[in-house]
Amino acid sequence: MKLLILTQYFPPEVGAPQNRLFELALRLKKKGIDVEVLTAMPNYPKMEIMEGYKGKNYVEQEIEGLKVKRTRIYVSKDKTIVKRLRNYFSFMFSSLWYGIWKVGRKDVLMVESPPLFLGITAFILSRLKGAKMVFNVSDLWPESAEKLDIIHNKFLLRMATLLEEFLYKKSALVSGQTQGIVKNIKTRFPNKRVYWLKNGVDINFYDVNKQLNLSFRKSNGFKEDDFILFYGGIIGYAQGLEVILKAAKSLEKNNKMKFVLLGSGPEKERLLNMKEDMKINNVFFFDAVAKSKMQEIIMEMNATIIPLKRLDLFKGAIPSKIFENLALKKPIILGLEGEAKELFIEQGKCGVSFIPEDSEDLVDKIEYIYNNKEKAQQMGENGLIYARDNFNRDTIAEDFYVVLQSIIDKKKE
Repeated sequence: MKLLILTQYFPPEVGAPQNRLFELALRLKKKGIDVEVLTAMPNYPKMEIMEGYKGKNYVEQEIEGLKVKRTRIYVSKDKTIVKRLRNYFSFMFSSLWYGIWKVGRKDVLMVESPPLFLGITAFILSRLKGAKMVFNVSDLWPESAEKLDIIHNKFLLRMATLLEEFLYKKSALVSGQTQGIVKNIKTRFPNKRVYWLKNGVDINFYDVNKQLNLSFRKSNGFKEDDFILFYGGIIGYAQGLEVILKAAKSLEKNNKMKFVLLGSGPEKERLLNMKEDMKINNVFFFDAVAKSKMQEIIMEMNATIIPLKRLDLFKGAIPSKIFENLALKKPIILGLEGEAKELFIEQGKCGVSFIPEDSEDLVDKIEYIYNNKEKAQQMGENGLIYARDNFNRDTIAEDFYVVLQSIIDKKKE
């Protein structure tokens, strides 16, 4: 089987879709699939082309045996909708051009959305390369863009909705990252084959028994008995990270409690200004690090805060940062309603939940974890068991391989 994965985001970039697709591709390759990746010059989340790729239109390389083809992309730190669209469309056109000339015949083309517009390239290439299209939805667009107040133009939203519906209809399979996404698509397209391609964790990589260089606390001036609450990931609009700063301000009388926010994103500068304006002295910002370094940092944390804004849209969301914390036995403090709360708090007993964007409730839950360390430790143990049994990336890839094979078998009929 020959598989092309088309995605704007891929390592060496760090982030949820990058890691998820990379790990899936590696496992499918081990199953004997000829996997090729068509992606952009790495630039995310700093929105600047990384060293070694600047000024280049096309690059071919191998990453851990995976064939990766990269094409040019326009990047800008400007957050306006015009600049965002230029970013999306630049890769849409460059990937189409080089995909036509540099990519051979394929059996399956799997495209990652968002950006939704990349589906246009996927549709054209799938027809030219004789491939069945798998449309993988990690976030419902344009619905998310509208509800997060990123796109206001009604005409653009309507055109994007028509494109979304067209791409679903033309796909041999639509896969969704969460049950909420799957349910949304099935409701609108009852005759379409929709599959839950859930995210997960490499249990073997995130091993609490590994011998690691645990130096984060010492090298950054934290004490061994500090109780550190951690957020690691994109510092963006959807996360609503103001809630952590407000909770930290309320808890600053406890000089043992410290808050670490690690990552990059469009909201970081605003939050740094908020910290300064509110004179918050127990919150510390750090830049994003490579995946290989995350385990060392998380191992030194006491608990992890995972927030999102309080929107109906996010009731079906499962932030990927949940999984690595579960695998490392860290209790989670989850600011989410809906699917994630049901899975990881109610079923898995992996932590506690607070009302999204409610800093007072977050303070209560932090104090509960702080004052009940044995229960918190048990939550951590529960997390590893729940992740291993339900969200193991090896099992996820095995199941998806069977689905892809069924698409090929149907194609041959």
